[in-house]
Amino acid sequence: MKQLYLSIPLLCGMIMLPWLVQGQTPSDGIMMQKNQYCVVMLYEKSSFDQYWEGTLLRENATIETVHRHMVNGGLAIGFADWFNLLVNLPYVSTYSIQPNGGHFAGASGIQDLSIYLKAAIKDFEMESGTISILGTVGFSTPASDYLSDYRPYSLGFGANELSLRTILEYNNNKNWYLRGSLAYLFRGETKAERDYYYNNGSYYSFWMDVPNAWNYQAVAGAWLFDGSLQLEAQYTGIKSVSGDDIRPYNAAQPTNRVNNNTIGLFAHYHFPKPVGLGVVAYTSQTIAGRNSGKSFQIGGGLTYYFNL
Repeated sequence: MKQLYLSIPLLCGMIMLPWLVQGQTPSDGIMMQKNQYCVVMLYEKSSFDQYWEGTLLRENATIETVHRHMVNGGLAIGFADWFNLLVNLPYVSTYSIQPNGGHFAGASGIQDLSIYLKAAIKDFEMESGTISILGTVGFSTPASDYLSDYRPYSLGFGANELSLRTILEYNNNKNWYLRGSLAYLFRGETKAERDYYYNNGSYYSFWMDVPNAWNYQAVAGAWLFDGSLQLEAQYTGIKSVSGDDIRPYNAAQPTNRVNNNTIGLFAHYHFPKPVGLGVVAYTSQTIAGRNSGKSFQIGGGLTYYFNL
């Protein structure tokens, strides 16, 4: 069993978890200027009525559609033009509706506290545009005593995680850009409310290994209307490096090998007045997976930039 206690939230078994904030995230090419701050408040809703049991796509059957709601607060601080701090703390609620009209209670509460340090490493100026290299180090830990083994209703995977991310972005002089990012997620262990589980073999322990994973993203975007509107098309994936599959007619558990690929759209509009106020909207759909839900996600909220 791993003895690491390391984390950032991405996927928890069959539910896809959010990034920090849209518009200043651990994986984008945006940097806050020195003494600049950004506060963000988002609301997000996602649901799925199919999931991959291993590589087999199945209907949810007795639990029908699983719903997840999130209210997410975030803060970004520019300590220097090249060095930023990002903090995130979401509140999550999950439930599902039975075929006979009843409800599965699900769960609700504060999820994980996430902290990221982001740095602009190097810019390469060219005649057609600029290539930027950035890096992010992230850490998160459960902020409440939620049940990580309560799938698919658990708020998160209940373990610490450390992420190391490299970002490469090309900005064209005509206001469009391409970006790619790659991260490795070092995950620790989570404590379950049982002393036996199966993970390609029998384990008599409360502790479950949460598999490490690769996370990758490809983005094509543009700044329109003199930079007041940002639009992006996104492809995002996660691939566990170990773990087991959900066994037939059994619930998911934190030891599962989770693979997930999504496509999405994102928009961020900055109002001319009051200066610093913006509105965010985004949506995504899971298109392929393993031991994860085929979920649809939609969200939106407000951002506010200011200087001190």
